[in-house]
Amino acid sequence: MASVARSDRLLEGENSVFVASTAIVEEGAVLGVGVKVWHFTQVRRGATIGNDTIIGKACFIDEFVVIGEGSKIQNGSEIYAPSSIDRGVFVGPHVVLTNDLHPRAMAQDGSTIGAEDWTATGCVIEEGAAIGAGSVIVCTSVGAWALVGAGSVVTRPVPPHALVVGNPARQIGWACFCGSRVEGVCSSCGWSSP
Repeated sequence: MASVARSDRLLEGENSVFVASTAIVEEGAVLGVGVKVWHFTQVRRGATIGNDTIIGKACFIDEFVVIGEGSKIQNGSEIYAPSSIDRGVFVGPHVVLTNDLHPRAMAQDGSTIGAEDWTATGCVIEEGAAIGAGSVIVCTSVGAWALVGAGSVVTRPVPPHALVVGNPARQIGWACFCGSRVEGVCSSCGWSSP
C-alpha cells in the first residue's frame, strides 16, 4: 500500500496488516500478513483471517470463524460462527453464512433463549469457491471451485465445481477453475466437466 490515511492504521509492522480507522478488530482475533480490513467491519475475538485476505466495508466476522489465505469477503457480508472458509474463496457483497437451523428468540414459556439453548451449525466453504452477491448459505457446505449464482439460497451441500442458482438453489451445470459455465472441456483452463 503506497499511502495510508492518517486515521487508518497499519499493525504488526509496516505494510503487513491494514485496519481502517472505523473497523473493530477485537482482542484475540488473528490477522495474517497482508490482511486488509475496511471501514465499519467487525472482526470478533478468536477469528482467524489468513494472509493476504481482504475484508470489505461493513462486514461482520463472528468469533472463532476461520478464513483462509487469499480470500475476498466483499462489502456487507456476514459470516457467523462456527463457519470456516478455505483459501482463495470469493464471497460477494451482502452474502450471509448462517448458523441456526431452528431460529427462535423466545422459548414456549416466554423466556429468552440464550447461547446455551441452541446448537450453532456453521457453513464450510471449500477452496476456490465463489458465492455471488446477496446469497444466503444456510448451515451447509459449498464444494471446492463451486459457483453460487447471485441471490441464491443454498440449503443443501453443493458439490465441487457445481454451478447452482435460485431459491432454493439447484444445480444447473458445472463451473471450471476460470469461473465459466462449462459443458465438456474449458478452452481457457482445460478443466473437464463430469
